[in-house]
Amino acid sequence: MTQPRKTLIDLNQTSYYHCIARCVRRAFLCGEDAFSGKNYEHRKGWVIERLSLLADTFAIDVASYAVMSNHYHLVLRVDIEKAEQWSETNVIRRWKRLYKIPFIVNRYLKGNASPALTQMAQELITKWRQRLTDISWFMRCLNEYLARKANLEDQCTGRFWEGRFKSQALLDEAAVVTAMAYVDLNPIRANLASTPEDSDYTSVKQRVKNMNKDSSSCNVKLMKLTQSNNTTHRHGFNVTEADYLELVDYSGRAIRCEKRGYIPSNLPPILERLNLEPDGFLELMQRDDNIAGLRAVGSPSALTHLLDNLDQRFIKGVGISNRLYSS
Repeated sequence: MTQPRKTLIDLNQTSYYHCIARCVRRAFLCGEDAFSGKNYEHRKGWVIERLSLLADTFAIDVASYAVMSNHYHLVLRVDIEKAEQWSETNVIRRWKRLYKIPFIVNRYLKGNASPALTQMAQELITKWRQRLTDISWFMRCLNEYLARKANLEDQCTGRFWEGRFKSQALLDEAAVVTAMAYVDLNPIRANLASTPEDSDYTSVKQRVKNMNKDSSSCNVKLMKLTQSNNTTHRHGFNVTEADYLELVDYSGRAIRCEKRGYIPSNLPPILERLNLEPDGFLELMQRDDNIAGLRAVGSPSALTHLLDNLDQRFIKGVGISNRLYSS
């Protein structure tokens, strides 16, 4: 049964969410359509370009992304504290990147607005500040832009996306890292790449390029990974870039092995620190179904706490959680 978005995205529970949007009517977001022979590979650039703009505009950090042929994945972190520190001028400047600024706000900026117009302008700015921390608005600004551009190129009208985007709450540090790795390994799972650094249009490839000081292409502003107790973000966690890349590389190699669930000898210590079971972790990485179908990912205790807050008795994903986390 479809759930209201306000129950799916609750910042009191977590600031991290895994989002996915999928095309409809056999539409191809990018890649080659074997049926028509058309190649839509250039549309990947549209996604990255727009995502780069939104990541620099919203108070929402992109932790990981992967652009596939007819869908894409994002792991996002909402940063309300950051938006609260913005000045009114900063909010207006950011909103202006996306939409036209109304007359009353321009009058307010010039300082010659009446008290009534001033109040209306301030209310609008407050609303914009809230929207710039809203995942639904982030996804709307991404999907609407892509749909309009694709429909114009295809010379057609109508829906481009399957429906509203799917969102999945990531309740703890281990769930966030697991979802990030799952997203970055999508091309390897789909047999489109053999290594993470060869996985085009993924955040893991961008992280590798950034570490090598390669800025030859358009980059999305990614959430920083660090191992420091003095992290500047209240919802940050202690995972270094090197740790994360090692985890993704390990997972990618294990996925390619013939024997399902095979555990290489070079097990990354990050799994132990995150209290994750290697067998359960690899099982989740290798799943053929889409884990975004789960409402939330987290430890059994985190899921229990979520159920208590939602006043529900069951949530899909408890079995996976029990196998994923060490007891």
